[in-house]
Amino acid sequence: MAKMKAILVAVDGSETSDRAVRHALDLLSAGLAAELHFLNVQPNLGGAISAFVSREQIDSHHREEGNKALASAVDLAKKAAVPAKVHIGVGRQGEIVSDYVEKLGAGLVVLGTRGHTGLAGVLLGSVAQDVIAHVNVPVTLIK
Repeated sequence: MAKMKAILVAVDGSETSDRAVRHALDLLSAGLAAELHFLNVQPNLGGAISAFVSREQIDSHHREEGNKALASAVDLAKKAAVPAKVHIGVGRQGEIVSDYVEKLGAGLVVLGTRGHTGLAGVLLGSVAQDVIAHVNVPVTLIK
């Protein structure tokens, strides 16, 4: 298998997200990619909120929350001595992940899912479904 340019890991700071990061770190240590990128997607706070809160305050909120969600992924990469670039996007998860895949030339997206059983386990989480629907590269889901 040829070495891909980059792996993009969508992270939210959860334990499942950390498992996705560990999987991506394993792929990099196996030599499957040259770069590692972490992306956190924040929900758009436009609409009624923007009438009462300044754009600067909204941007600051997105940065603060995004950095909180990225913290454990960054820590795991540092402990593994693997350089990783971090990104914070704002909007619909699938669309933002797709935009970053294109911009970064990523050959793989890795993200965590919530572990469900029964009927809920048959259906993917809405974020995973949205990402799969929008990206044109392989997606690895980590439970």
